Amino acid sequence: MGGHRAGTETVTTQGNTRTIDFEFNDRGRGPKTHTVMSIDAHSVTASLKTDGNDYYKVPVTETFANGTWSNGAESGNGKAGFFVSMYGPPEETGVLARALLAAPNQRLALLPAGEASIRRVGELNVSAGGKTQHITCYEISGLGFTPSPVWLDDRNELFASASSWASTIADGWDSVIPRLLESQDKWHDEAVSQAAARLTHVPAGGGIVITNARLFDPVTMTTTPGTTIVIRGNRIESAGAGIAAPEGLERIDAQGRTVIPGLWDMHTHNSEDDGMLDIANGVTSVRDLANDTDFLLDLRKKYERGAAIGPRIVLAGIIDGPGKFAGPTKVLVDNAEQALAAVDNYAKLGYEQIKIYSSVKPELVPVIVRRAHEHGLRVSGHIPAFMRAEDAVRDGYDEIQHTNFLFLNFWPDVADTRTPIRFTAVAERAALLDLQSAPVKTFLDLLREKKIVIDPTVAIFEGMFTARKGTISPGYAMIADRLPPQVRRGFLTGGLPVPEGMDQRYRDSFRSLLAMVKALYDNHITIVAGTDAMAGFSLHRELELYVQAGIPAAEVLRIATLGAASVMKHDDQLGSIAPGKLADLDIIDGDPSKNISDVRKVVTVIKDGKVYDARAVAGEIGVH
Repeated sequence: MGGHRAGTETVTTQGNTRTIDFEFNDRGRGPKTHTVMSIDAHSVTASLKTDGNDYYKVPVTETFANGTWSNGAESGNGKAGFFVSMYGPPEETGVLARALLAAPNQRLALLPAGEASIRRVGELNVSAGGKTQHITCYEISGLGFTPSPVWLDDRNELFASASSWASTIADGWDSVIPRLLESQDKWHDEAVSQAAARLTHVPAGGGIVITNARLFDPVTMTTTPGTTIVIRGNRIESAGAGIAAPEGLERIDAQGRTVIPGLWDMHTHNSEDDGMLDIANGVTSVRDLANDTDFLLDLRKKYERGAAIGPRIVLAGIIDGPGKFAGPTKVLVDNAEQALAAVDNYAKLGYEQIKIYSSVKPELVPVIVRRAHEHGLRVSGHIPAFMRAEDAVRDGYDEIQHTNFLFLNFWPDVADTRTPIRFTAVAERAALLDLQSAPVKTFLDLLREKKIVIDPTVAIFEGMFTARKGTISPGYAMIADRLPPQVRRGFLTGGLPVPEGMDQRYRDSFRSLLAMVKALYDNHITIVAGTDAMAGFSLHRELELYVQAGIPAAEVLRIATLGAASVMKHDDQLGSIAPGKLADLDIIDGDPSKNISDVRKVVTVIKDGKVYDARAVAGEIGVH
């Protein structure tokens, strides 16, 4: 993960039986499982048993035999098909690939639901440690929104499953991961480019006239019916009631629907899947708060030149300290010289913000802040271990990610926040914190005085604190049926492990997080809407939760449009529908300024003057 070894998978084969031990460490989280699986003559799993713990350290047991499965989150039985386990190891992907290669038409029904197919996309000869290996890349469709690449050796055994975030690869071959990624991208880009050309509509005549629109203005937070919006090229020429529609431009009759500025997601970690999810859901701008630098810069270029469909990306570069709890990044600093070099490099690459992560030494925080501010960069992040939020604010932070760090400010005994204790302590204690107490009010005064921005990401805490195994996570309940079957299953796994007798406390603590969001709003502390979760859909849920917290829907819509653009100093170009601004907007079948959930009803998205049918883009990635 992030270029550093994080775990192991060991596969022992005896006849048709495979025994797999798998574990990895991701900042104190991560699964540890023991799997025994038997495979039939067609390479299909005949039986499977997995024991261990999941990513959040919840104990798990999963079984499959004779078409019947059970794993604590789901159970059932079905006709013939390949069972995709919920807690299985990476080796299972290799087994599935072999089964698909052996299957008629290279397609198989999946259990519990769905269908998978496989296609060969390319081959390589790779070398490492004095050895050379011939490998073949295949793409498996049906497991997610987009095809999943997998590399097999000449025995059709799993050689690697690689991505910019995390990879599993045969021991001793780590050094070839960049080449695998480069090749995957090259083969994948052709299909992506073809889809982009098919789904992106460039208006004839050089522009668009949108008529009969209900125009939401985030400046006044009012909606005006009967408006006309004129777009030439990628700019808004005029917008308002009583405007004459120029001849020669394409026309879109909004049919009384609401037109809003394109939405912003201010907390993302972009992957290849995310671009279409964002555009299909009306998200036309995102801020990436940690990613592989080469991957992210390349992805942004693809979006900008139309080689792929996706939002505008504002760059924020992560900096962490070394150690077993380091974040998934190669940018790890242990002294002032390294810290300054990291900031300088991000500035040189055109980044607009620095994100400080949990393992950065507290004494390096002011060093990073000063250099970032010298470059004109904003500074935000987690609160590093052995610091409190108010310390980071006084050291010069401009913004804090995640509501949990606001609560941790009041519990100095929870000092080492590099581990999942930064979640579990808040789940156990947040309900007990009096938000009307003098210490909390003093802290909120400090945030307001220092003009600190807060990125709450409450939707992810809803999942952590209130999702229970076997039921759809509440954040995705409204849209789960629209998603590919294997994606939908992932919402059944539950959240954090809940100690006996603490179920209601965890739920009450989530309500306290929402109450904190309302306190921020009431105290005139700037909020930005970020997700740190599934692209597109999660932003809708984040906005719904702000309304649930007590913020008016129109104000929430302003937060997710002009508010975000203003924080990032892009409000001269984005954030509202006004003459001279870039043409990023959504046509909504409803009025989210009155009912925020209507933000889910995206019909048409215009980004940079180009038009997208939201349903068609969603359908391309298996969303109905």
